[in-house]
Amino acid sequence: MPVKESPANRSRRSFLQLSAATAAAAAVGVRIVTEPMLARADSRPFPKGAVIINANENPLGPCGVACEAVNSVAAQGGRYSTWITDDLIKTFATQQELKPEYVRAFPGSSGPLHYSVLAFTSPAKSFVTADPGYEAGSHAARVSGARVVKVPLTKSYAHDVRAMLAAAPDAGVFYICSPNNPTGTLTGHADIEYLLANKPKGSILLVDEAYIHFSDASSALDLVKADKDLIVLRTFSKIYGMAGLRCGFAISRPELLEKMNAFSGWSPMPITAVAAAMSSLKDPQLVPERKRINSTIREATFEWLSKNGYSFVPSQSNCFMLDAKRPAKEVIAAMASQNVYIGRPWPVWPTHVRITVGTKSEMESFQEAFQRVMSGAVGVSAASHGTAPRSATLNLDGTVLPIRS
Repeated sequence: MPVKESPANRSRRSFLQLSAATAAAAAVGVRIVTEPMLARADSRPFPKGAVIINANENPLGPCGVACEAVNSVAAQGGRYSTWITDDLIKTFATQQELKPEYVRAFPGSSGPLHYSVLAFTSPAKSFVTADPGYEAGSHAARVSGARVVKVPLTKSYAHDVRAMLAAAPDAGVFYICSPNNPTGTLTGHADIEYLLANKPKGSILLVDEAYIHFSDASSALDLVKADKDLIVLRTFSKIYGMAGLRCGFAISRPELLEKMNAFSGWSPMPITAVAAAMSSLKDPQLVPERKRINSTIREATFEWLSKNGYSFVPSQSNCFMLDAKRPAKEVIAAMASQNVYIGRPWPVWPTHVRITVGTKSEMESFQEAFQRVMSGAVGVSAASHGTAPRSATLNLDGTVLPIRS
C-alpha cells in the first residue's frame, strides 16, 4: 500500500521544485524579446521629424489624467510602494468581476508572455503559434528547447485552431493573439472554446489581448472565470498609450499563475506606471474615444489604399499588413529614405509590410511617401540605403548581441 505524503513533505517538495525552476531560468539567462527590439533590431536612430509607424505604439501617449497621476506620485519613487500595485489589481479585478488572486501585475505583457512559455513548454512540449504572428513567444520557446510550430492563418486571417491542434498533439502552449499582431484580425470566441475543449491534457492556451480594446471582439476573460486552462495577457502599452511606462497583467487561475511565477520571480512595479494605469482604468471615456480615433484614421487609410489599388489585410486593430508586391525590405528602405519608418516583414509574406496607424497627419505623410515609392519616383534598395545595425540584434534563441556603434 503506498505511503500517503504528508502536507509538510508536499509543501517542501513544491518549494524545491519552484526553487529548481527559478534557478534553471536564471541559469538560462533568458532575455525578454519585446516589440521595439523586433521592430528596430537592425535600424539606425530615427532622424528629426521622422514619421514613426513601425512598432504599434500609440502616438497619443498617456491620457491627461494618467500624466497628472505620474507627476503626483513621482516624489514617492524612492519607495517600492507595493500597496499601490495591490490597489491597481483590485481595481481591475472589480471592473472585470474577477477575484484579485486571479490577476498579477507586470511591467507590460512581454514578461508574462515569456514566463508562460518557459513554464509550459519543453523539449517534449511544443509551442504552437500563427504564421504570421507575434514572434516573441517563439524566441522564449527556443530557450526552453521546445519545438516551434507555425500554422498559417485561415482565409479570413483568423488562427486556424483545428490545424493548430492537428499540427501539435504534443503541444504545451497554444498562443493566440487576437487581434493578431501583425494582421490586426480576430479569432472568434467559439474557436478559442473549441481549442480549449480539444487540446492535449496538461497544455494551456495563452491568449494575448494586447490589442483587444481597438476592436469589437469578445474577451476570453469569461473562460478564466470558468477556471479553464488558459492565461490571458493584457497591457497598457497600446490603447492606453503607455508603452514607455510599462504596465500589464497576466490573468488566470492561481494554480497556473504560480507555475509561471517560478520563472518570473518578484520585482516591484514602476510606481509611475501603476499610478498612470490606475487613473486610466478609472477614465470611462478613454477607451471608447481612442478606439473611435484609431478606427476613423485606419478606415480613412484603407479607403485611400483601396482607391489607389493597393492590397491590404482588413484590420480591427492599430496595425495592418500591406502588400507592396515587391520585396518588403526594399520598400521599407525606400520609405525610410522619405523619413517614414514602417514595420518589419514576416518571412511567410515576403512582400508585405506592417503599418502602424498613426495620427491623421502621419498617415497622410505615409500615403504621400508610399505613392512616391510605388510610382518609382523613389528607388532605394535595402543595401544602398544602409541598414547597418546600431541597436540590439536578436539571435534565434532570444539572446541579444551587444550594441554596436
